[in-house]
Amino acid sequence: MRIDIVTIFPDLFGPFLELGLIGRARRDGLLEVAAHDLRDHAEDARRSVDDEPYGGGGGMVLMAPPLLRAIRSLRRPASRVALLSPQGRPLSDAVAQELATREHLVLVCGRYEGVDERVRQLEVDEELSIGDYVLSGGEVAAMVVVEAISRQIPGVVGLADSVINDSFRSGLLDHPHYTRPLEVDGLEVPEVLRSGNHAAIAAWRREQAEEATRRKRPDLLEPRSAGPETSEVEPSGLERSGRSEDN
Repeated sequence: MRIDIVTIFPDLFGPFLELGLIGRARRDGLLEVAAHDLRDHAEDARRSVDDEPYGGGGGMVLMAPPLLRAIRSLRRPASRVALLSPQGRPLSDAVAQELATREHLVLVCGRYEGVDERVRQLEVDEELSIGDYVLSGGEVAAMVVVEAISRQIPGVVGLADSVINDSFRSGLLDHPHYTRPLEVDGLEVPEVLRSGNHAAIAAWRREQAEEATRRKRPDLLEPRSAGPETSEVEPSGLERSGRSEDN
């Protein structure tokens, strides 16, 4: 998969694209991501990409011509162009899974008061939102989208179970996680997680996920139908290596 990002601040993406899972995925050829400077498509010597809004009002608006040139320079037959906007479709795990099936995604980062409406009409296939709040620009939102999508691509996350068991994948929040040491300030790792009984561990994790969802995000339970019965989980890395979790 390839993701191209149109922005007036391409340098913001440097460390994000070089480090962590995304950096490794790019080096391994699992994912291509590039940030493109919108100002490269400006027409004047000052590299202007914004102007005052018609009708008055505060702030500036990103002009259509530079944005259209930038998008069209990247678009190909299989492309989907998404504008990062608080007016867009809310990003969710299901949306990330859907977008990860695309061959090519172009993310357009808005700035200032927004973008000229004609960009939406001519070149934007959809708008994406990461929440009901307003940011200074779409760059952080684009990073969130790239991060969410990248986790859906096989091989990017080392253990497939890490993605399968993520919050929201089953309609529930994730269960609690523990690692060494066994005791921290009087709080011990639950006995069931040290039992080696994988069916009991799976049942406990399911119960904890349901309880966390009821307590923190009850809205997720309202439309949810009963899921499949809990299946056995894979042994943890500690168990696979033959090391005791009590040590």
